[in-house]
Amino acid sequence: MDSQLLTKWNKCLEIIRDNVSDAVFNTWFADIKPIKYDGGTLTIQVKSNFVYEFLEGNFVDLLGYTLTKVMGEGTQLMYSVLTDKENDLSVEIETEGKRNAKNEVPDELDSMLINRYTFDNYVEGISNRLSRSVAMSVADKPGRAFNPLFIHGASGVGKTHLVNAIGCKIKELHPELRVLYISAHLFQVQYTDSILQKSFNDFMRFYQSIDVLIIDDIQEIAGLQKTQNAFFHIFNHLHLNGKQLIMTSDRSPVQLKGMEERLITRFKWGLTAEIEKPDLELRKNILRSKTHRDGLKFPEEVIAYIAENVDASIRDLEGIVVSMMAHSTINNAEIDINLARRIVGDLSTFEKRPITIEQIVKKVADFYGVESSSINTRSRKREIVLVRQVAMYLAKKYLDLSTSKIGQRIGNRDHATVLHACKTITNLAETDKQFRHELSQIEISLQCA
Repeated sequence: MDSQLLTKWNKCLEIIRDNVSDAVFNTWFADIKPIKYDGGTLTIQVKSNFVYEFLEGNFVDLLGYTLTKVMGEGTQLMYSVLTDKENDLSVEIETEGKRNAKNEVPDELDSMLINRYTFDNYVEGISNRLSRSVAMSVADKPGRAFNPLFIHGASGVGKTHLVNAIGCKIKELHPELRVLYISAHLFQVQYTDSILQKSFNDFMRFYQSIDVLIIDDIQEIAGLQKTQNAFFHIFNHLHLNGKQLIMTSDRSPVQLKGMEERLITRFKWGLTAEIEKPDLELRKNILRSKTHRDGLKFPEEVIAYIAENVDASIRDLEGIVVSMMAHSTINNAEIDINLARRIVGDLSTFEKRPITIEQIVKKVADFYGVESSSINTRSRKREIVLVRQVAMYLAKKYLDLSTSKIGQRIGNRDHATVLHACKTITNLAETDKQFRHELSQIEISLQCA
């Protein structure tokens, strides 16, 4: 330890001792260690978050007065909170005054939010009412209401839609906040890359700069101890600094096998909300909303029949709508109860032949009139780039593959290129009516392959 720093800190302790009782001094100040003094900021280590909160709540003025007298005017204070005594790991936390004194503009951040998922098109029912209400509160007051927020439920019940709706609403209400939506799988890929490229400190600094962190499918890091350890320290840093954490999972925290107990404990600190499978009335409303958004007209008896016979997930309901539209378009058939019976019967009786990357690439290439092999070249021609990006987007939508795998098999690109492609195509589909029609035609051809 720097002897000069230690000497100054001992002078600080002398002033503090003169202003508090022996019991208070021995309980709250005696164990504090000065870590470093850099750029006008003194960093002190305290043994727990409880100590940090007590000092900030009760002795912030005394600490400020003492630092000014010993270290000089304008000296700021930073806490280093010990989070893992055995491994000597800690999280640095700025004082409220230091945070308020900052005026710098943060770097531009791609939030990676799916902008089409909003509260406006999130259909509410009994099964998701609590989760939606809580989500609205979090969007209104991030970091203050229900932190962390842990949403769980079976696949296809609308978890991804809801957390993206939170992120989009926060961006609207609090544009100054840094919001990031990311899958747990991509988080794990980024962590691994940071280790291989010796950029782990940059990885940690980036995540510690986030104001609202949304992690989808957190169960994906179960069993990955080193990834969990990195996330544990990110979680601690953000939570201690009043930043909002939102996670989704296909099961509740207590059912997360392979997840460290210390993480499970933290997941339960805030609020845990379950989204159940949609009931009959909600399934009907989801179908009405889906068909209306897509400009389709389904007779009420068709909507009722589908809702009564398809009860697994929202994703299955939307799949039925796409399949019916595909058959209606290809076969020039009317959308009626007979078609509904046939499609629902087919999907429940026969296993649908899986879509492959090769099919997707061929369908997209054929639609735009280019050779399938051209997407594996380094060509930057607009039509080749478009085919490559559409293929990546559809692969991400229809296949259970990681972005890294998709990138390897479509043009031998990295996962970041796939994410960029998906975002580009999503934005284009939302703003360009002609392109949206083209994309729909390609998807219909895939459904009927």
